[in-house]
Amino acid sequence: MIGKLQRPVDFERVLGSQSRARSAHFALHHLAADPAPDAWHAAKLRTSSAELSTGAAQAAHNAVDRDSPRAPSGCWLGIVVPKRHARRSVTRQLLKRQIRAAFAERPGMPPGLWVVRLRSPFDRQKFPSAASDALRQAARAELAQLLDRALKPRHEPRPEAVA
Repeated sequence: MIGKLQRPVDFERVLGSQSRARSAHFALHHLAADPAPDAWHAAKLRTSSAELSTGAAQAAHNAVDRDSPRAPSGCWLGIVVPKRHARRSVTRQLLKRQIRAAFAERPGMPPGLWVVRLRSPFDRQKFPSAASDALRQAARAELAQLLDRALKPRHEPRPEAVA
């Protein structure tokens, strides 16, 4: 199952990294990490244990940043479809559905935070209808190619021969 990124701090963290793959209309960013903890929930846990009047005081929870780094435990998807690139809400929703469907078709995605960003608009001359089948198919095909490119192993530089 793929979780949904909702908090701005998670989007900032992922979009601050270099894009993993790009296509004509989309950019794909990945960060091998879990979402940041909910600040309100973490503060509530710390204060609730300190305010108990019964028993000994319990140790406060450590901040997440101080814990040792560990592998992410799941996959979270964030979607950025700005209004300047898709003026009609019907088009924005169609693109979001296609992005979610493209990720759902790939159950073996590496864990971490994923953000797909629409970086340029689709040509309104080619796709005059806001939610046409042609636009749906074009977006799905481009997203499939984008995910294929992102999941290919990266080429590492070859070690130079020692003379």
